[in-house]
Amino acid sequence: MTTNDSQSSPNSVPVRKVRKAVLPAAGLGTRFLPATKAQPKEMLTVVDKPQIQYVAEECVASGIEHIIIVTGRGKSAIEDHFDSSPFLEDFLEKHGKKQQAKMVRDISDMVQVSYTRQKEPLGLGHAVLVARDLVGDEPFAVLLGDVLIPGENPATKQLIDVHEATGVGAIAVEEVPRDRTHLYGIVAGEPAPQPPFGARLLRIRDLVEKPKPENAPSNLAITGRYVLPPAIFDCLERTKPGAGNEIQLTDGLRTLAQEQGLWAYIYEGISYDAGDKLGFLKATVELALLNSELGADFRAYLKTLKL
Repeated sequence: MTTNDSQSSPNSVPVRKVRKAVLPAAGLGTRFLPATKAQPKEMLTVVDKPQIQYVAEECVASGIEHIIIVTGRGKSAIEDHFDSSPFLEDFLEKHGKKQQAKMVRDISDMVQVSYTRQKEPLGLGHAVLVARDLVGDEPFAVLLGDVLIPGENPATKQLIDVHEATGVGAIAVEEVPRDRTHLYGIVAGEPAPQPPFGARLLRIRDLVEKPKPENAPSNLAITGRYVLPPAIFDCLERTKPGAGNEIQLTDGLRTLAQEQGLWAYIYEGISYDAGDKLGFLKATVELALLNSELGADFRAYLKTLKL
């Protein structure tokens, strides 16, 4: 038996619909100083939109109804961006810029947004835990705001499909060069193919944070997209702080994988780490080339450069 908020997995166990997403956005953005001295890193613009808007749009395209943004001190610009702006809308309307007025209005109307604060920078796992009361007892997505994954088939939607088909949490992974495993969380998994996901689906046995290449159990890196059951909160509550007195999400996921199971899914798409300066530049170039207004002219310009 199912309800509007649930679907049945192959084993006939009701699986609740994934309606909410948590976007951790409380970090200080020190890698982008001085640009982030007075503005959140999540508001740094890639082509013509702040990073966090790309992520919010991915949520909406994935069927998410409610976004929970975990903020910290100095992050009010994020709240202002997703809030209504009657003065600006009125100004644009009066000056005949109706399309721009609609664009501004659409940002505040796209999805329900709530905010909660992480008062101290105690790690990604702690940031997710802070959202517990707003998430409640239901599955939810987590999206890192500085990881951009453009495309018509959102990575978050792919994970939701896995969860709703199996009733088990899933995290997005992608292949990285072996000599770069020390920059990522790496999964140790075994193939568990089942339709319609095939060989892209793996059962996680362990997760290792930034292993040296010779110690890495695979070259499958965690990509910054997760769909998790509410049990992750109990796992995080039992997670002891590690380096820097931070609670790591990876440690909580390790416990979840051992106790309830967890999928790794090799998602379809390409990600850009816009939290890294080089990744930010790559994201800017690639997304500019995909932009319907700027793409053709920008491509022509790049061809004139003497590299």
